Amino acid sequence: MAKDSALMSLEDAAAPHAKQSLRLWLKLLAATTVVEKTVRAHLRLNCNSTLPRFDVLAALERASGKITMSQLSNRLLVSNGNVTGLISRLVEDGLVLRQTDPNDRRTQFISLTRAGRAAFKRMAKQHEALVDELFAEISGRDMDRLLELITRLNTSVHKKLELSADSEEAGDSAA
Repeated sequence: MAKDSALMSLEDAAAPHAKQSLRLWLKLLAATTVVEKTVRAHLRLNCNSTLPRFDVLAALERASGKITMSQLSNRLLVSNGNVTGLISRLVEDGLVLRQTDPNDRRTQFISLTRAGRAAFKRMAKQHEALVDELFAEISGRDMDRLLELITRLNTSVHKKLELSADSEEAGDSAA
């Protein structure tokens, strides 16, 4: 029994606020899930679109010109295969233009058409209004604080991931 108490105190020392971290993670996940479901439903019902289509159009709008399929995949953090079918449907709908690079036939450039840019602007305006409505109970000051805290969380997570990747690489090179 004393050994179990010593083990528990070591675990508590190793993760002083583990339970609080887990509660926070679950609250963040729950909030994100509800917002994402609401956004997906809104896009489907009011914009005749899906979240992946919206994300592709948004990435192309931010690019403000043509980009390669690989660049688009990297920006969306998905594989080329995930984007290919979606781009084909957007081309069929007249929202996206796909051009093959004359110097390298394997490379395809993607850009918004005029209709695609107009469709995205309409969806983005509705999307912004919806998200603002969902966050209406949070003051500007609280939003600023949440943004600051989530930025710190992202920095912390990225540092842990980088350290983990560095230690894995060091282990690989030692092997």
